[in-house]
Amino acid sequence: MQDKETILGITESLCPECLQRIKAKRVEVSHNVYLKKTCKDHGDFCTVIWRGQPSYTSWSVAKLPSRPPVCATNISQGCPFDCGLCPDHRQHTCCVLLEVTKRCNLHCPICFATSGSEESDPDRTTIENWYRLLLKSGGPYNIQLSGGEPTLRDDLPEIIASGRSLGYDFIQVNTNGLRLARDYSYVKRLKEAGLSCVFLQFDGTNDEIYEKLRGTALLAEKQAAITNCAKLQLGVVLVPTLVPGVNTQNIGSIIQYAVEQMPTVRGVHFQPVSYFGRYPQEPSDRERITIPEVINKIVKQTGGKFQIEDFRPPRGENAYCSFHGNFVLMNNGELKAWSNTGSKGCCQPQVAAVEARKARTFVAKRWSAPQKAERRETDNKEEKYGDNINVGSMDAFLDRVEKYSFCISGMAFQDVWNLDLDRLRECFIHVVSPDSRIIPFCAYNLTDKQGNPLYRPLKR
Repeated sequence: MQDKETILGITESLCPECLQRIKAKRVEVSHNVYLKKTCKDHGDFCTVIWRGQPSYTSWSVAKLPSRPPVCATNISQGCPFDCGLCPDHRQHTCCVLLEVTKRCNLHCPICFATSGSEESDPDRTTIENWYRLLLKSGGPYNIQLSGGEPTLRDDLPEIIASGRSLGYDFIQVNTNGLRLARDYSYVKRLKEAGLSCVFLQFDGTNDEIYEKLRGTALLAEKQAAITNCAKLQLGVVLVPTLVPGVNTQNIGSIIQYAVEQMPTVRGVHFQPVSYFGRYPQEPSDRERITIPEVINKIVKQTGGKFQIEDFRPPRGENAYCSFHGNFVLMNNGELKAWSNTGSKGCCQPQVAAVEARKARTFVAKRWSAPQKAERRETDNKEEKYGDNINVGSMDAFLDRVEKYSFCISGMAFQDVWNLDLDRLRECFIHVVSPDSRIIPFCAYNLTDKQGNPLYRPLKR
């Protein structure tokens, strides 16, 4: 980098070679922002973390930190080595992942969850104990049942029912959708057990993308899974992993497809690729896509339906972790933004715990299927979109928001090269580890460049 550098902030990170905590700085060069760090034993590292507009500094949101309601570990070695959560964490939990299996029916090259292991699944008593642990730790929180591929468990409906009986109102399943496409009776059991939402891996609208990212053609089965969910009024969120050069040109088509599947599909949640696992060579900046680049591709690839100003930083987790835009599909087919009114933040810093609670409530409401919505089978596109609804009154508009709200969001997970411990301390997406600790998602999945994990058990 030859241009003038401006230091925007000082933080800490980890060395990709030895996982030692080291000093780091956020540096702006020609409107791009990099995380630069030096390990005394392994040298310099520099990774892009922000490219383009909105600017990095404009995305900041002030918050007052909130210590976890229950701290299961003490501060000993310092972040990120004391997770449990520890008193140094600055945010309450929003969503917790419970990994109910290591088994999987795909072999995705980009998987970070060490899937494919033959080790036995945690039994239902263990999972119930995880639920109870979270209740003792300030819950109930939103729950994501994950893996591996959780639908390989025949008793997944019973796991969901157990959580609902203990007071968990929002439970989603993170799935590749294969069983949901092939086994309607199983989907029905999930719905009857109390499943709130399907968090569906959906990387694109053509099979060339799936063959590159997942190793096989999958589009037809993704579509069949959505159809089965629609029949049972199960809300679906499409979750593309964005990999530069593979599917970043398909962002607009993914959104258009999602809109066509409303009200079953409640939104799209983009996840820029992160490099967990074994990467002996540092990923180049060309192999990354940052939050402003995703937003700009949404705007460019949707023909003016969206504006950059429609998308906002989060107020729960660290501002640089994600973005969101909230819309309602009007009776003329227009997606009307309702997240761009007012300023992106208040004059006064917001209390982190309050914002985490708001995020839990919002996701539970907007990602679940509308309670009274029925998917109308018709060839008339405007009728399918609810053209007969008069939105001239506030009641009618609110009814339309309930049925036809649509969320576009994205979350940029951190790997060992771009890890910023200030961000990690504000994480509110957590994982219950096999030894029953509550660990921030990015810390749990973090590995050195050879694939050795900080927390996640090694694959056997």
